[in-house]
Amino acid sequence: MSELYAVRRGRLRDRCAASGSAAALVSRPANVRYLAGGAPPGSVLLVGPGEDALLCPRTAATDPLDGRPDEQLRVKVLPVPGGDTVVAAADLVAASGAASLAVEEHHLTVARHRALSSVAPGLRLNDLAGAVEQLRIVKDEDEIACLRISAEITDQALGELLESILVGRTERHLALELERRLVDHGADGTAFPTSVATGPNSGLSRHRPSDRRVEEGDFLSVCLGANYRGYRCEIGRTFVIGTTPADWQIELYDLVFAAQRAGREALAPGVEYREVDRAARHVLDAAGHGEGLAPRTGHGVGLEMEEDPQLAPAAMGKLDACVPVTVEPGVHLPGRGGVRIDDTLVVRPEADGGPELLTITTKELLAL
Repeated sequence: MSELYAVRRGRLRDRCAASGSAAALVSRPANVRYLAGGAPPGSVLLVGPGEDALLCPRTAATDPLDGRPDEQLRVKVLPVPGGDTVVAAADLVAASGAASLAVEEHHLTVARHRALSSVAPGLRLNDLAGAVEQLRIVKDEDEIACLRISAEITDQALGELLESILVGRTERHLALELERRLVDHGADGTAFPTSVATGPNSGLSRHRPSDRRVEEGDFLSVCLGANYRGYRCEIGRTFVIGTTPADWQIELYDLVFAAQRAGREALAPGVEYREVDRAARHVLDAAGHGEGLAPRTGHGVGLEMEEDPQLAPAAMGKLDACVPVTVEPGVHLPGRGGVRIDDTLVVRPEADGGPELLTITTKELLAL
């Protein structure tokens, strides 16, 4: 793995050199972890000049959830509690005689940016912008393997819930049970707060579980994901509770299922992000549900949820192979409820079988 992290840092170093920066200071935790293997709280990564270094606060705690730093990477712990790792990194760069430093302006606070400038006033600061985020979009097979395991854990937790008695239990109780089952099956934690929505709440994106109890005839929408070694997936399913689905429920479910299938089938290398969104959105819009739809059909996943690419109407760019994304259309009818169907997939060329579905829990409209 050390060689892998070194290669990633080398790519960033090349980008910095091409833009005229002698070194890069990475402060966003997910980016630090991607390049260093681990990101203790408050740590920053200095890539060049010379030897790369991970700078950590003296009070940084060791937590497996933060990963394990590359053993070949120099780790420098600040000697004084409360010291700022950004300032310490600026000191190192200034001492090396480098004239410029690229920083993640979208992550640094104004106060830390000012402190950095004051400690090294002769250092020219450039914006690293989203350079590391761009490197993270295409996943290697080790990353995809972690996402597969994350999806397997998530499918197992959801599958067990479907075998239990649901009527009379609250949304909050079911969400807590799902999160416990994720950990029981090997997750390091949840990828995001688990959403359980019943009856009139069903179909709402990221609904916060309430004390509403599951009733017979309800739609039940569930959205959850496991965090495995830092990598996160997402699955969303909708079911009917305790009885044969009503005609309107079948009609709405079939519509969202068709939209989700259209989005999934659009995933291929070279396809524009917005074309995937358009494929799913067109199905719902043509049926009269264009108003109130979510601003996007899906997004990338990895060390963070909702990372690039964004599958949205105005998104610019094209898909590459080995990019994991969600496809998650939904429709909510105020006062009645709705349907959400959500999968995590990896973009693959047609020669390799097309998009790889990671979340495999059935999408059949089950009556539980």
